[in-house]
Amino acid sequence: MKEIFVLTEHRQGEIRDVTFELLSCGAKLASRMEGHLTAVLLGSEVKKFVDPLKSWADQVLVIEDAKLKNFNADAYQKVLASLLQKFMPFITLISQSGFGMDLAPSLAVERNLPLVTDCYQIEVENGSLVANRQMYNGKINARVRTTDADGYLFTVRPASFASEKMEMRAEVVVLDSPLKEEIAYRTFVDYVEAAVGAVDITQADIVIGVGRGIKEKENLSVAEDLAKSLGGVLACSRPVVDAGWLTKDRQVGSSGKTIKPKLYVALGISGAFQHVSGLKGTETLVAINKDPNAPIFGEADYGIVGDLFKVVPALSAKINELKAV
Repeated sequence: MKEIFVLTEHRQGEIRDVTFELLSCGAKLASRMEGHLTAVLLGSEVKKFVDPLKSWADQVLVIEDAKLKNFNADAYQKVLASLLQKFMPFITLISQSGFGMDLAPSLAVERNLPLVTDCYQIEVENGSLVANRQMYNGKINARVRTTDADGYLFTVRPASFASEKMEMRAEVVVLDSPLKEEIAYRTFVDYVEAAVGAVDITQADIVIGVGRGIKEKENLSVAEDLAKSLGGVLACSRPVVDAGWLTKDRQVGSSGKTIKPKLYVALGISGAFQHVSGLKGTETLVAINKDPNAPIFGEADYGIVGDLFKVVPALSAKINELKAV
């Protein structure tokens, strides 16, 4: 039975959403290869995280150590290298976050493991592992097939997989920490959170996205009315930010933010791959564009070919009418 490791990412007392996305990805891989899914939990005073993880994996490996209180890539590497040597997992999944990007490359070198970074899809194909990832800032979608090896390491882009709740009953295994001394040459100082604008589009359930089809800043009110009707927030593609109509914190895409709303309505957005790459976790995508050949229709669940300045006001009015009933 092939072992699949998922590294639990937690920060300031909370498990990050990407952990459950990775566990969902790991569960699918495990079902394809009759594997065994393990959540790896490292830190100090982290036993409170065990119960939330138990239904998502076959096993939870726990190492508690005061020296792991705050994330330190060198400390994590020493612990994970020891676990990889002991358990020899076939696949190890780590988030493509600042956390994972700091840790994964040097861990792969130490353990001599093939590493595929920033994956948004991982599959088993004819007995081999195949990963999809983007290159050159999203200009190329690459399909990477792994070479033969005893184990593999993947970093996965957040919001690439839906968190599909599972009903597993993990065995909890508590292990002694292999760390024997403090890592004095590299220490944690403080968390500095990125400035968040008036709205955090990554946390919104309903997002209305506008593209260059909105034509000018004064026309944003059309999209704002729809957002208000639906109880959503306004986001955009890069040309809108470049024009100065909305701020950078509203941008969706490879050079902006990755979102996973329940509903995304794309208004006048052509659907360039740089923008679509930020929508991988969207549950339902509705596109409104006057160009029937716009690439966004290839990604959309529902599409309306028409002038957004006629369609959107009518849509907002109908929604408000239904809400008033």
